[in-house]
Amino acid sequence: MRDWISVIVAVLGVLLVLAGSALIVMRALASSAPPAPLATPDSSFDESPTAAVVAPAPAPAPARNRLVDAVKNPSPADRLIFWGIILLVLAAIAAGAISFSLGASGGTVPTVP
Repeated sequence: MRDWISVIVAVLGVLLVLAGSALIVMRALASSAPPAPLATPDSSFDESPTAAVVAPAPAPAPARNRLVDAVKNPSPADRLIFWGIILLVLAAIAAGAISFSLGASGGTVPTVP
């Protein structure tokens, strides 16, 4: 019975990791090209109030801030991968690949004559 449980949990873990990966790939493939700038070459020197202004792209956030944001607000794909990894670890524990042993031993107590 222990083997069946570990196989089922392992299969579910792998499916969750694959589903999360598929979501990440689908999101990457579905992203469209960046929008075209609003200004045309003819209106770049136009000073009328209706002229479009092209702002420079903002600088990317530091890596530390991006990592903290990813941990605080994980995407659904990241959550699927996280739970898949948890299930894979539980399957390894159920199968006996990972074991824990806790023990304590006391020394001999000297006797007083």
